Amino acid sequence: MAQLRLNKILAQAGVASRRGADEMIVTGRVAVDGQVVDQPGATADPAAQKITVDGKPLPPTERREYWMVNKPTGVVSTVSDPQGRRTVLSLLPPETAGRLYPVGRLDYDSEGLLLMTNDGELAQGLTHPSRQVPKRYLVWVEGRPGTVALERLRTGVEIEGGRTAPAKVGIKASSQQGSKLSFLLTEGKKREIRRMCAEVGHRVQRLVRVGIGPLRLGDLPLGAARPLSRGEIFPLRAAAGLKDACKPGGDGVQKTPQRNAGARKRKPSPRRQRD
Repeated sequence: MAQLRLNKILAQAGVASRRGADEMIVTGRVAVDGQVVDQPGATADPAAQKITVDGKPLPPTERREYWMVNKPTGVVSTVSDPQGRRTVLSLLPPETAGRLYPVGRLDYDSEGLLLMTNDGELAQGLTHPSRQVPKRYLVWVEGRPGTVALERLRTGVEIEGGRTAPAKVGIKASSQQGSKLSFLLTEGKKREIRRMCAEVGHRVQRLVRVGIGPLRLGDLPLGAARPLSRGEIFPLRAAAGLKDACKPGGDGVQKTPQRNAGARKRKPSPRRQRD
């Protein structure tokens, strides 16, 4: 196997995300063949060299798994909770619990799409601010937002922590009693949509996330979970900026075979002009 960056090796082993792996490396927790490595850009060959974290060898590489969960309200989107509340792990099949982690979070009182995986690289790419992976929501609010309120939501609202980024907001249905809105956001501040709507005078009654990048919740029942298909995994990894995501494979992705380096495309011969 060729040399790979250490942070990628650790991420693939499920030890941490690439960012977390870099922190482990610079703090001297990672060693290659017994020698501590503290440079984030360092490389190693996992097939030929012994890599350890805190003196312990890397765990065997797990088969990557990708699950979609339709989180109900009253469930926390973490793997454990000090208050003893129900976690999203309870929504997964027993054999996956303890090995998969949520990508980002949904509020305790929000519903909808939550991605669970042991693919640290994917999680890092989808949640990193530089990627601006869009997230789609359906939001029920009190009252009927007017033109001014909608324009403020679309251009940015001042909330605690700063001004929100521009968002795509539309009205799906509306009455004096309440309205159903669609939101498309590329950032993920804590309780952002709820605070945005409250700021323009329309309290959120219900919030459902229905999309992350190219992934859609579809008709998955509330509280249910299902594995992603190959066709869903590939575009997700592409959205996360993983350039090795060339084709969906048996456990997620595989590289596309390259053409013979010596082969060249034949240029089409020019068409003869008729006299």
